[in-house]
Amino acid sequence: MISEALATVISAAGVLAVSGAGLFGHRALRRSRNARLMRIDSPDGIDEQGFVRIGGIEQWISIRGEDRSNPVIVEIHGGPGATNSPYGMRTRSWERHFTIVRWDMRGAGKTFGRGGPEGQGETTFDRLYEDAVEVTHHARRRLGVERVLLLANSFGTTFGLRLARDHPELYSAYVGTDQNVHDGGRDTTGYRALLERLRAAGKTKDVAAVEAMGSGRHRWTAKQRATYDRLCTASDPLTLDTLKRVVLGSMWLSPLHTLRDLRDFFKGQRFSERITPGTAAFDDWADGTVFELPFFLFQGDSDVITPTERARAYFDDVEAPVKEFALIENSSHWAAFRHPEVFLDLLLTHVRPALTDRSLTDRTRTTAA
Repeated sequence: MISEALATVISAAGVLAVSGAGLFGHRALRRSRNARLMRIDSPDGIDEQGFVRIGGIEQWISIRGEDRSNPVIVEIHGGPGATNSPYGMRTRSWERHFTIVRWDMRGAGKTFGRGGPEGQGETTFDRLYEDAVEVTHHARRRLGVERVLLLANSFGTTFGLRLARDHPELYSAYVGTDQNVHDGGRDTTGYRALLERLRAAGKTKDVAAVEAMGSGRHRWTAKQRATYDRLCTASDPLTLDTLKRVVLGSMWLSPLHTLRDLRDFFKGQRFSERITPGTAAFDDWADGTVFELPFFLFQGDSDVITPTERARAYFDDVEAPVKEFALIENSSHWAAFRHPEVFLDLLLTHVRPALTDRSLTDRTRTTAA
């Protein structure tokens, strides 16, 4: 399985036709170039990567930015187990305006590689939630700030909503992208849309597998959830293209990731599937739609994994001092990484102004980016 995954990464990077030493020579040259482009040497900058003891184990944290006086972003990555650390090159421009704190969660990426499956300790949603709070405190202490901007994507938004709701004293604003909204299984539009795509493509075995799951996501096993996400990705051309070019291409050429790191990435994703059953009963509407901090959702206009319509429906019910919703055009899942400059523009024009004034009167806007 791991060798197959690495072969997919190589193919996605567009270098499968290069053989033997040429393949890895090409990768080495590109990684070396990317390392130079990622260098931060401004006098007030910061570039730290390493392991920090969080929740009783060593967890990988990166802190990067060209000016420590910029607002601090703490990212909560998706998956579970799909870290954001490979996207450093794609989000390099963000570091001119923000200090980015990236964290490989317990069970994911370099954190998984550090301790292996036996060294991850308790791996539950509640434990990872507490880890996220600890990471937030670490970032605040290390960078000397009272609050940080909370940026969550995909499965990470399941943590993000709860962190933002529970700890407005720690976060200056919440930004969700690829927003995952749990509703106790009431909304089945994404499930039905997947069946339609599979039937149109003549994928009778996949149709049978999805029908056997049933529409109630809250009853799915971790394996069924992973299968559903895989079929959603494979059945939608835009999502599949993003997976190949953006996600896997970034992994192959990341200067921070060795081949062993890539193997750990895929192993960590499989290991982390055990977290999802702990979210089966979540209902984000029942848990609360009132937030005491500015609230932003920036969603791909064609997201089939975390459907855009469901994210918008939740946003419409949110009460917050400031709230704004924006569509990122020509995007499915991984919208922020497919169009990082568009996402940065949204951060600068909509989010950053709200960070300077927590007393703004209520307002709501919808934007097409």
